[in-house]
Amino acid sequence: TTCIGNSGPLAKELVDAIEGNGLVATSVLSGNRNFEGRISPNVRANYLASPPLVVAYALLGTMREDITTAILGHAPDGTPVHLRDIWPTNHEIAELVGSAVTREAFVERYSHITEGTKEWQALASAGTSATYDWQPGSTYVQNPPYFDGLTAEPAPTKDISGARILALLGDNITTDHISPAGAIAASSPAGVYLQDHQVAVKDFNSYGSRRGNDRVMVRGTFANIRIRNEMAPGTEGGVTLHQPDGAQMSIYDAASRYAQDDVPLVVFGGKEYGMGSSRDWAAKGTRLLGIKAVIAESFERIHRSNLVGMGVLPLTFEPGTTRKTLGLNGTETIAIHGIETLTPRATLTMTITRQDGSTQDVPLLCRVDTVDEADYYRNGGILPYVLRGMASAS
Repeated sequence: TTCIGNSGPLAKELVDAIEGNGLVATSVLSGNRNFEGRISPNVRANYLASPPLVVAYALLGTMREDITTAILGHAPDGTPVHLRDIWPTNHEIAELVGSAVTREAFVERYSHITEGTKEWQALASAGTSATYDWQPGSTYVQNPPYFDGLTAEPAPTKDISGARILALLGDNITTDHISPAGAIAASSPAGVYLQDHQVAVKDFNSYGSRRGNDRVMVRGTFANIRIRNEMAPGTEGGVTLHQPDGAQMSIYDAASRYAQDDVPLVVFGGKEYGMGSSRDWAAKGTRLLGIKAVIAESFERIHRSNLVGMGVLPLTFEPGTTRKTLGLNGTETIAIHGIETLTPRATLTMTITRQDGSTQDVPLLCRVDTVDEADYYRNGGILPYVLRGMASAS
């Protein structure tokens, strides 16, 4: 399979059997990721293997037998066929690569790579503007809102007050949990959006193919089918409780309601928050949901940097303090003080206000680690920072 690893939709009969019987379906793939839901929302366990092994497991049709001894099939004369009978030798592989991978093939392909397809050429020649003519009806490419309301100078940074908790997440939350990837479910906020724009379910394609449309991607952020929000016990798949009414809904729908009321948001996590591949949309989607800060026990290096680059504040607890030791359940409101005078790796103060009106102050380490990152954050992210720099230099 490819890097993204999507298998496409399974046959309805298979989906019905999996869902109706609570089966743990498995896949074997030759891609580079095996996170839950990455291959198909109906496949929980995914195993990485070499391409020949993927073919062999497809022939065997099960993960419950030892593939080194199992019979994969039978020859026309009825002779059992084992893995050792079909496994290519190093000589056979080298011979095939030598005949198929040639210099001429690369020269021919790359000699006109900048020309693009006929569709691209038609798009590039439309009109005389040097900038893209955004099409309001497109469900693949939209003008993202990163520069909406941008001023020549950044506004003063402000402390966060009255924030609501959008999610309480556990350890090892990957960027695949955060960032849209894989198939788009028809009942998901992104699926509803596409259907509202006259896109049939069979034409949904994947989140990866629609990454140029922030309207789709933000609806898929934190919508991984296996993500578990501790605010909504017993649920999976991007569910939260809107506060203060406690109504259960999707994370996107809750974030939209909070945005209408001008309520800032925070997310809490455990250890190694944001592990996995860098996935730019894990930070972009977080920003577009209205999340101002992510508070965790620790961050994966690249995702921490990406959050700062999108103007989201990464903060860590002091050792021994966690969302659990604080007894957080999602009904609290959060304030973070010290942002107005933010310096790299400063100690900030989080004030938790509980339902009964009691408060608790908690020190947090600001994981804006460098002077440059502090400048990015004050500008609302690296994109406004760069644009302001270009404007001032012109």
